[in-house]
Amino acid sequence: MIKKVNLDYDFDIFLKSDYLQHEGSCIVHQVDELKDIHNRFGGMPKTYEYVNTKIHQLWFERDVVDYNNIGNQLGMEVVTISGIMQPPGCVIPLHRDTFYQISKKFPDRKDLKVRANVYLENWKTGHFVQYDQTVSTHWKQGEGFMWDSSIEHLGANAGMEPKYTLQISGFLK
Repeated sequence: MIKKVNLDYDFDIFLKSDYLQHEGSCIVHQVDELKDIHNRFGGMPKTYEYVNTKIHQLWFERDVVDYNNIGNQLGMEVVTISGIMQPPGCVIPLHRDTFYQISKKFPDRKDLKVRANVYLENWKTGHFVQYDQTVSTHWKQGEGFMWDSSIEHLGANAGMEPKYTLQISGFLK
């Protein structure tokens, strides 16, 4: 399942946050959890290292962000919201979302788990997301996509400025 989404929200809370307070690699869990994808290519390429898979991710709680407003616009029950700042020169390799935290928190829920990936700024040169055979570029702030765990995707910042996205995860209504 994949569909285009549009979110009308004041994104300043996300864009004015200090993303540099957290740093991690997006491949830490991918290497173990998504071997089926990487095995198709002979394993995770050794050239993916911490330095070129780095992201800065912040989590935003319900008392700071209006989960209900966002969820109503997207047609989902929001469980988590995070912002990611991807530095120039960094890549999030091919993967699919496994919704590990949601499954852990709601082990008996059978509702479809989804993630909306919303662009926090207008497109800048070198920024892109690819899902299936589609490459997303030239987006406007607030546009994005919602997908479930079947959609393989990747993201890259081959540009000169940080790329900011919002990840809204939960259950499809």
